Amino acid sequence: MASNETAGAPSPGAPARTPLPGGRFAGGGSLGGQLVKIALLGLFTALGVWAVLPLYVAGNWWGIALVVAVVVLVYWVYLSKRTVPAKYLIPGVLFLTAFQILPVLYTMSTSVTNLSDGHRGDKEQAIASIEAYSVSSPDGAEEYTLTVAVTGSPETGELVFLLTDPEGDAYAGTEEGLTELDGATVEPSGKITEAFGYTILSPTQVNARSDELQAFAVPTGSGTGIRSSGLSTAFEGTATRAYDAGCDCVTDSETGVVYHADNERGAFYDEDGERLAQGWQVGVGFDNFARFLFNPTFASSFFSILVWNIAFAASVTFLVFVVGLAIALVLHAPGLRGRVVYRILVVLPYAMSSLAMFLLWRDMFNTDFGLFNRVLGLEVDWLGDAWSARAAVILANVWLGYPYMFLVATGALQAVPRELGQAAQIDGAGPWQAFRNVTLPLLMVAMTPILVSTFAFNFNNFNAVWLISQGGPFSPNNPMAGATDLLITYTYRLAFNEATAQYGYAAALSVMIFLIVSVMSVVSLSRSKALKEVD
Repeated sequence: MASNETAGAPSPGAPARTPLPGGRFAGGGSLGGQLVKIALLGLFTALGVWAVLPLYVAGNWWGIALVVAVVVLVYWVYLSKRTVPAKYLIPGVLFLTAFQILPVLYTMSTSVTNLSDGHRGDKEQAIASIEAYSVSSPDGAEEYTLTVAVTGSPETGELVFLLTDPEGDAYAGTEEGLTELDGATVEPSGKITEAFGYTILSPTQVNARSDELQAFAVPTGSGTGIRSSGLSTAFEGTATRAYDAGCDCVTDSETGVVYHADNERGAFYDEDGERLAQGWQVGVGFDNFARFLFNPTFASSFFSILVWNIAFAASVTFLVFVVGLAIALVLHAPGLRGRVVYRILVVLPYAMSSLAMFLLWRDMFNTDFGLFNRVLGLEVDWLGDAWSARAAVILANVWLGYPYMFLVATGALQAVPRELGQAAQIDGAGPWQAFRNVTLPLLMVAMTPILVSTFAFNFNNFNAVWLISQGGPFSPNNPMAGATDLLITYTYRLAFNEATAQYGYAAALSVMIFLIVSVMSVVSLSRSKALKEVD
């Protein structure tokens, strides 16, 4: 849809649409509306092209077909006069699919694999990496000028070798191989200072990832690869470990050790059970789920964290509800002066950055210079003991969460007629009886869904725990599961721990969190249907 003429062209045999005063057309629609439609469809088309380009580079034809089908569907819906309901449904369905359904499906598919550090690619990539990592520098090896870069964050992004050969040609080297690099800015020394899609690391950032740099290699062919030699040069050499398809094994020419492939576990093992670091991704069924449900070591951590997780979410939800509702009732009293000022003061914590407030609360609980110990004259290690750390996390969350519940309760109270409570008191009910039997049931009609969503939010309240205690304190016998860990922080530690990243296992935990929260939310909402009788 390249022009307004195309968008507004009448179908054969249809009467011409003549402009009317005010920029409107006979037959409906204004000139401004048509221009907005053209702009939005053009933007959507641009997004489609942007999505297709990486899929084309990766050779993902099914993904390209899906993107094209979505673009065609959107054009058909918004250029047709017979699909008015779909014009309102399509945006919501697309966003729901892109940001909810697809991530959930991807997480579920990952949960039944052994995806982890050393098990990311397929078997061919693992073999290429094994051979590349064993590369040694022979005499007369070809050298490259090396620039270390990453895709994504400098701290966690995937390493990339930006290489310049003696002829001045530039290449990008990843664990998958070497590709030509077009459009890069190359200095006379051969260093690359800018390359589209890559972040050049500074010397300090390179030193911070020196261990990864020494283990990184770029496969360039059968038995050859490129490795770094310092921070500014790289060499191409031959591998000491070679794969033999006949025996499905890798032989180390220096030691003579033979590593045979275990296709069920996705790795090469020798006779003593020692494995090579580079493996490949395979399906493991429900082993990841069985691991934390039935393995004694992991099951004890999972169920203890689950119990604390439910207690944390329930207690925070209950306390913010009680505190928020109590303050709302006080400020709802008739004749109260300065009500607006009080409400502004109550809402202030909600208006502040939660990240900054959690860090402030962490410092307030500090043993040496924290506010609580200095004011109360104590020497309590608040975050060093399991129960005091849990109390600290709950207290900080209640302080940050009650203003939201206060706002909701204030709105709900204004919708409850005061005459109902007065009528109950005339009939002989006390203030507490009038509130419990009349006002509270009417409030719960509006607030029950809010309480369910608040519980679900606190069940996965990552920032609340990670920024205050980072899940600690930890037992010496189990440094992976802390006393204040929620399932979400425990999952994060498993997935992004530098030494033991286990993405498949973490995905299985994420699926369990999703199922637990979903079941609890559905049960709570279904039980709250009884409140409709009060309405």
